[in-house]
Amino acid sequence: MTKTIMIVDDSASTRQLVNIVLSGAGYEVIECSEGKDALNKLIGQKVHLIISDVNMPIMDGITFVKAVRKLPEHKFVPIVMLSMGLVRSSREQAREAGVKAWITKPFDKPQLLDAVSRFALP
Repeated sequence: MTKTIMIVDDSASTRQLVNIVLSGAGYEVIECSEGKDALNKLIGQKVHLIISDVNMPIMDGITFVKAVRKLPEHKFVPIVMLSMGLVRSSREQAREAGVKAWITKPFDKPQLLDAVSRFALP
């Protein structure tokens, strides 16, 4: 069974790069430009992992994670933050909101694939 990974990032080039790496490894990828877009695309959709940026317009990553955790069908989906380098307070907020791990941009392919294989739901 193919696993579905959602990437939430306001940078089109980052989304495209993550999509290339993950689809090349056999994953289905759903791209979202920010948190509200992602919440809309989650409706009726099963995802095995969410990768989200922190700093985005409209709805930032921490607010998005908190919103996902309130959705009964998605509250246990693992979420990994992909960001430029989270300051300590952001990391603590993210952890409290339910984030499993952090990947710093620019990411390397093995690091991304390792995180996805470790955290994606079975």
